[in-house]
Amino acid sequence: MTVPVESYQVGDCIPPWEMKSVSAEKMRTMAAILRDPNPLHWDRDAVAALPVVDTLPFKLGRRTINQGPLGLSYIINMLHHWMGPECVKRFYITFPQVVLDEDCVVARGTITALRKEGNRQLADCEVWLEHAERGVLLQGRATVQLSV
Repeated sequence: MTVPVESYQVGDCIPPWEMKSVSAEKMRTMAAILRDPNPLHWDRDAVAALPVVDTLPFKLGRRTINQGPLGLSYIINMLHHWMGPECVKRFYITFPQVVLDEDCVVARGTITALRKEGNRQLADCEVWLEHAERGVLLQGRATVQLSV
């Protein structure tokens, strides 16, 4: 069902997108694709051996750390499910916390401004990835073309 552009308002929520369990196996695959040599993304023994593992504000234990591109892809997935695969026009993200394997995370967003640029209807949005206990893990802004 297509929603008319005129029906969107500042403050509207973007339908959330959930990753029920971040996969350690997919992190290993992504590390290979990216040729990322950092074992924090694929080796639980290396994570457990970190000297800071017990001082971190979250329970890292033997859990691997999700690569940044995977974490932000969950937010992109939310935007694509909302407005289609060509909708993202600008994207800015920060990583205040890490995403760990087996985390359940939810991408969320709200419309902060609506405007026209040429013949395109755009929505500026606050976007974030949250964990039920640790709060916001990634946060940023996106500009999305409505009804691509």
